Amino acid sequence: MKIEHFYDARTNTLSYLVYDEATRDALVIDPVLDYELVGSKVFEESVARIAARIRALDLRLGLLLETHAHADHLSGSQALKRRFPGVPVAIGAAITEVQTVFRDIYDLGPEFRVDGSQFDRLHHDGERFDVGALHIEAIATPGHTPACMSYRIGDAVFVGDAMFMPDYGAGRCDFPAGSARALWRSITRRLYTLPDDTRMFVCHDYQPGGRPLAWQTTVGEQKADNVQLPAGREEDDFVAFRTARDATLDAPKLLYPSVQVNIDGGRLPAPAPNGRSYLKIPLDIRES
Repeated sequence: MKIEHFYDARTNTLSYLVYDEATRDALVIDPVLDYELVGSKVFEESVARIAARIRALDLRLGLLLETHAHADHLSGSQALKRRFPGVPVAIGAAITEVQTVFRDIYDLGPEFRVDGSQFDRLHHDGERFDVGALHIEAIATPGHTPACMSYRIGDAVFVGDAMFMPDYGAGRCDFPAGSARALWRSITRRLYTLPDDTRMFVCHDYQPGGRPLAWQTTVGEQKADNVQLPAGREEDDFVAFRTARDATLDAPKLLYPSVQVNIDGGRLPAPAPNGRSYLKIPLDIRES
């Protein structure tokens, strides 16, 4: 099994191309659709890089996997699917909880379905499935969002925003329906029970201290060195820390554009009668 990373510096996001060299079976995890907030410009530079690599290696793309409904970048799954027709887009089945919350926030109305049908496949905790020669296990790791799903493939696990590199810590839990307590349990009772030599691939790297980009660690390294949640940190202690830290954080710059697109399977809003598409941005009006 080979794993190649693709880094989007605009959003500090890591996407992955996973493939079997012998059979050419492949899948992509967390692709990015480029979006520039100033000017509201959408483009497909990141998707094009992944697509070009798939074609250069003559791979057979079988699945587009989302670890969760991202709040900091738009999903490139639909853009990749247009380039590789028929490839399914999959996410954890608890996406319905996120859809339910944000349908009201965006006032999308009853016509927006909250049954996950915007995705081709919904995976459940503990489910095992194949993409050709690639064998995948879905591991529910809620906390950052209730729908976060990690995927174990061979000796590797892809954890989305549940964890970052050891020197940065764990994901924030202050989004609607997030839970620091659930995240502690996801990490300590699910991820930390995997073998210590399991390779762990993160979805973001913010390069603290200006260090070089990093995307791979191990379960053992996280247990020993994670600055926020090393093995042995008590649940209440972590919850208090995470809650206090989250209260100091600004909302992600692309929060509202990202979630609106991502709960709809990565689709941009349908065009209005004038032919243009529009994103909804809820206002937070505060009286002085």
